[in-house]
Amino acid sequence: MMYLAAEDALHLAAEDLSMFGRDPWWLVAVKAVFCFAFLMITVLFSIVWERKVVAWMQLRIGPNRHGPWGLLQSLADGVKLMLKEDLIVKRADKVIYVLAPIIAAIPAFMAIAVIPFGPAGNEVSIFGQRTTMQLTDLPIAMLYVLAIASVGIYGIVLAGWSSGSTYPLLGGLRSCAQMISYEIAMGAAFASVFLYSGSMSTSAIVEAQADRWFIILLPVSFIIYIITMVGETNRAPFDMPESEGDLVGGFNTEYSSIKFALFMLAEYVNMVTVSAVSVTLFLGGWRAPYPISTFWEGANHGWWPMLWFVIKLQLLLFFFIWLRGTLPRVRYDQLMKLGWKVLIPVSVVWLMLVATVRVMRNESMDFQNIVLYVAGAIIGILLLSFVADMFRDKKEKALAAQAEPEPAFDPMAGGFPVPPLPGQEMPPVPRRRSRQERELIVSGGTDTTSDGKEADGV
Repeated sequence: MMYLAAEDALHLAAEDLSMFGRDPWWLVAVKAVFCFAFLMITVLFSIVWERKVVAWMQLRIGPNRHGPWGLLQSLADGVKLMLKEDLIVKRADKVIYVLAPIIAAIPAFMAIAVIPFGPAGNEVSIFGQRTTMQLTDLPIAMLYVLAIASVGIYGIVLAGWSSGSTYPLLGGLRSCAQMISYEIAMGAAFASVFLYSGSMSTSAIVEAQADRWFIILLPVSFIIYIITMVGETNRAPFDMPESEGDLVGGFNTEYSSIKFALFMLAEYVNMVTVSAVSVTLFLGGWRAPYPISTFWEGANHGWWPMLWFVIKLQLLLFFFIWLRGTLPRVRYDQLMKLGWKVLIPVSVVWLMLVATVRVMRNESMDFQNIVLYVAGAIIGILLLSFVADMFRDKKEKALAAQAEPEPAFDPMAGGFPVPPLPGQEMPPVPRRRSRQERELIVSGGTDTTSDGKEADGV
């Protein structure tokens, strides 16, 4: 019996990718063109939608000149950028300077190849040929997505370095540190999905959510991924590489015309890609929402799955826009602290808990026992952290009591005014005494006797 159970588990973990790789070459080309067109149309719509939504939040009108309701504004912006003068600065490394925006844009388009728009079976017919609603799939499709996302970092870093200027170099270094930091937590969030689905294939992950979406089973992984995908795409409030307040535009300061447009295109395509990955991993992919799938059997068949996928994708894109119009930009030290000291430890601990639950389920343990064990482990960790914080506070108070008092803060110590550091206080500002406390000041001399005689003579 144990051998049969292990054999069944092995068959469940193995991906059935036999439906892929059988399309004729012309159908593969049609699917590739569709993926490219889908990304471009979604980007053009997202730019207009972002400007409209932010204008609505700020009680403005937004674009309303090009096309009906301003829907062609992003297309007009693209044409304007292409017609602008293309400059190459003298101190730039010209080859890398030209290749950098291409390196940033091409990987952004490649990740959509493994995203399923519908079931893995021959659900639809294209020019009389039955096929799947996905360009291709791999047993390690999600690792392919992570690898492609990592290649895109080189475009931004090389753009900052090849420009031959200080400000783009700082923007490129910021972007490299930020994107690498948030990719670690993103990979840990992916690992939790791999443990529950038993596969790295995107179509198999969607099939594993037939009964329950992973946003319900793995809510912490979903929250971690939502935060990391905002940091990965350099969007507000994590748009540190482009913080114009101190970097004059960031890594793309020295770029203009079509090369600048490629960087903007890569940012918005990355938004669409990470949103599509989020839909695939946590929101059931192409599956219809719960109320619809219960009374309509055909909701997950034919061309309808693409509709549910696009609706979920647009909701996540609206989340990007909502964040940009709501939250202010954080400081760079706060951004890195969130990535290294909060997201990575939380994602690792959550991954250990998910792995423990999966092992218990494989051992056929009762669900109530699993909940008790996991809850006990969480309570134990919280108690240990509380005790550690309590002793740490006592130690810090004792050291503070023994330490000598710090000298008063002098804002002019360096010869020019500087703001106080955390923990320092400005010296009290001298105030003018009240009218009742002031002494009477007599103008002229202090001969009060003569003043008295004059007063008697009067």
